[in-house]
Amino acid sequence: MSCFDPSSTPPAGSKPVLLVAAVALVDADGRVLLAQRPPGKALAGLWEFPGGKVHADETPEAALVRELREELGIDTAASCLAPFTFASHGYESFHLLMPLYVCRVWEGDVAPLEGQTLAWVYPNRMGDYPMPPADVPLVAMLRDLL
Repeated sequence: MSCFDPSSTPPAGSKPVLLVAAVALVDADGRVLLAQRPPGKALAGLWEFPGGKVHADETPEAALVRELREELGIDTAASCLAPFTFASHGYESFHLLMPLYVCRVWEGDVAPLEGQTLAWVYPNRMGDYPMPPADVPLVAMLRDLL
């Protein structure tokens, strides 16, 4: 059987691709920061890696530096963000492309500036936190890394 099937090519005008950058912040104890999506947002109550949408004039790294400052009150540099893996997942109205970076160096104390609930989680416990479908495969890869 071949992987190439021209009939499976998505038709023109299919779902838009949404580029979102995410980061696994890893503390000195090897725990990863997860944030719970607040009420009123899509997928509310699920846990995810911090990050956000990449604007048209941004790189994924610049978006993460901005998002970490806005959402968590911490500063890091693009050079402290190590590209790790990515998720590609089709939701109902869009297709998500999400590069995941690992960051172990930042300045400041992590704080939930947007009212989100935060949890520092050991990699072997991340499966205890319900996550959006796109995030789930990233957990096993992080466990292997950490």
